[in-house]
Amino acid sequence: MSHLDHTPSTPGKFKMDKSAYPYHGGRLRWHSSLAKLTFWSFVFTSSATTTTSSSSRFHSDPSRRSLRTSSWGGPAWEKKVQTSARIRSRNGFSVLVTGAAGFVGTHVSAALKRRGDGVLGLDNFNDYYDPTLKRARQELLERSGVFIVEGDINDAALLKKLFQVVPFTHVMHLAAQAGVRYAMQNPSSYVHSNVAGFVSLLEVCKEATSQPAIVWASSSSVYGLNTKVPFSEKDKTDQPASLYAATKKAGEEIAHTYNHIYGLSLTGLRFFTVYGPWGRPDMAYFFFTKDILNGKSIPIFEGENHGTVARDFTYIDDIVKGCLGALDTAQKSTGSGGKKKGPAQLRVFNLGNTSPVPVTNLVTILERILKVKAKRNVMKLPRNGDVQFTHANISLAHRELGYKPTTDLQAGLKKFVRWYLNYYSAAGKKADAR
Repeated sequence: MSHLDHTPSTPGKFKMDKSAYPYHGGRLRWHSSLAKLTFWSFVFTSSATTTTSSSSRFHSDPSRRSLRTSSWGGPAWEKKVQTSARIRSRNGFSVLVTGAAGFVGTHVSAALKRRGDGVLGLDNFNDYYDPTLKRARQELLERSGVFIVEGDINDAALLKKLFQVVPFTHVMHLAAQAGVRYAMQNPSSYVHSNVAGFVSLLEVCKEATSQPAIVWASSSSVYGLNTKVPFSEKDKTDQPASLYAATKKAGEEIAHTYNHIYGLSLTGLRFFTVYGPWGRPDMAYFFFTKDILNGKSIPIFEGENHGTVARDFTYIDDIVKGCLGALDTAQKSTGSGGKKKGPAQLRVFNLGNTSPVPVTNLVTILERILKVKAKRNVMKLPRNGDVQFTHANISLAHRELGYKPTTDLQAGLKKFVRWYLNYYSAAGKKADAR
């Protein structure tokens, strides 16, 4: 069990909406075509003109309004950066983790720190979901010695400064605009973070005197409308079903380009529906738990002709093992100062659980754990980018990374619910006391 499961939030740091919670107490074969190049060119060029929809729940693009990096710099700041990134084990790595205050980023950063690697976090703390949860994760990491720099991956000056202060051996790039449905409300945030942000990071990495090896988060969403199961890394990924998927696919093409031209070592990880303690509130298992406890109805989607909607739910500890395995097996980049000196490693892996579970079964498990009957509202799967099922073939990751998931959905949800009740109970009690 991860030590993060039961780590309580720091008292006095939360302003919770108490009414919302009842508890106050190998190398990839890359395909190319003129049509695809035209499509990605459109994605890139549209980023300059796309604006936030008036229907957005935010006042402006969250990725842009969170670009607050003017306070960085100075001797004290540099000392914090160097101390956090200092390697404390033999043959350890010095790792820059982008999106460190995110769900996966927090768990990966903590795991790296525990084994003695140097870890420096970077996060812009945008408000796509409740920033207080991100701040709680930040406090958790700071207690373990991980400093998170507040800044945006599109801030080239900040990134260059970080690489001047610390000669990172590896980058774990997890920063991204997540979520499938939100892309219909705020498409520019996806291009800003997932495309432009990735390029910004790679530009700095390629110019380093000693280029770092890079592991980055792609997504199972790249399989899009593919109907062949289980999904294999050899399958085509040229039919994205959402803008989010398209930006992740664009990332894979961008990775190929920087590997080919500059000799950067790049490993992409296609995550399959990650869940667990400290998770994202926009994920179904998370808001199902909240709504079941509040007696609210929850949407249960079904496909055409009452088809089952299923996901390959993957517990966070298993994902962390895959991430560390990718870092440990990543070969060194071959370039220096923007010049390639030889072929470099380029890989992509599925990280899933290999056991798709119908969403109806997920709800049944939550009902048993919570001891509360859910109010189910069955409806058709909306045409908003969601796909009907995901199923990972992980044979390549097993062979190359030693990846082997060990947590089934029931065991993982028990750990999540335990954390959920502890976290929101502690936050609610402190809010009551103020």
